[in-house]
Amino acid sequence: MSQKVRKFCITSHYMCNNALMIDWQDLHYFAVLARTGSLSAAARELGVDHATVGRRVAALENMLDLRLIHRLPRSTSLTNDGLAISALAQGMEQSVHDIDRVARRLSKSTVATVRISAPPAVAVKLIAPHVAAFHDANPEIMLVLSGTAQNAALDRGEADIAIRMAKPEAAELLIRRIGAMHFGLYATTVVASGPEQGLKFIAYDAALDHLDQQVWLRAILAGRSIVFQASDLFGQLEAARAGLGAAVLPRFMGDSDPMLVELKTSVPPPVRDLWLTTYSDLRKVPAIRLVMTFLADIIGKACPMR
Repeated sequence: MSQKVRKFCITSHYMCNNALMIDWQDLHYFAVLARTGSLSAAARELGVDHATVGRRVAALENMLDLRLIHRLPRSTSLTNDGLAISALAQGMEQSVHDIDRVARRLSKSTVATVRISAPPAVAVKLIAPHVAAFHDANPEIMLVLSGTAQNAALDRGEADIAIRMAKPEAAELLIRRIGAMHFGLYATTVVASGPEQGLKFIAYDAALDHLDQQVWLRAILAGRSIVFQASDLFGQLEAARAGLGAAVLPRFMGDSDPMLVELKTSVPPPVRDLWLTTYSDLRKVPAIRLVMTFLADIIGKACPMR
């Protein structure tokens, strides 16, 4: 979002010829607060401190002469007036993102920035190593790579292209299956050579028990212990490399690590499809098409279809 302050003139029937000038940034901050539910969450999304969010919302309240939020010590909730204004603000926020997306499609600029969102392991292990080659071939395109476990909100402009491990359902999105993430059980040679019944395991924390790979791991425990939990694959990888136990890892991580070997299992490990998605109209942007081809190629080679 541009830092330039945009002014919207909203005229009400009871204000006669007077115009109410609303600072768009104040309205934008309030819209993010209403959507995220707290000052701290809004601050994280906006990249500012929570005091800035509070100050912007207070300025909007002062301009509208309305109380929009309940300020409690540990929570922030919308008043009835806040709910009404929020519904309108969310629509305006979406319209701004739509305008930005269409403008990018229509732009004749020779320089483009393309934002990519992908799961952390995919971003770090598969995409980042190939960015230099892509830049050499396409110096006019700036890639912005975000490796996050949460799905980026394409409708809010958090990314132009997303790689996801679950098939998106939104009708307005272009969706393409570009690969399959194959998993395996990995440990050091010392751990792998020990007695099978004494094998210890490394897993996700309980909040991620719904993941296919976690369900599979629990199915093969057979009474054996999980001795360490981590919320991300990189923590599990390092624990496995340290000889703590066996971890379920994508093959592109486990097979490429010289310290690890794959353990045989009686039940085949899971496979999860990888999906590439963007808005259909962005597909017409030459830079977006180039990046989509780049991503489909490198991920397709590293994670072949099942």
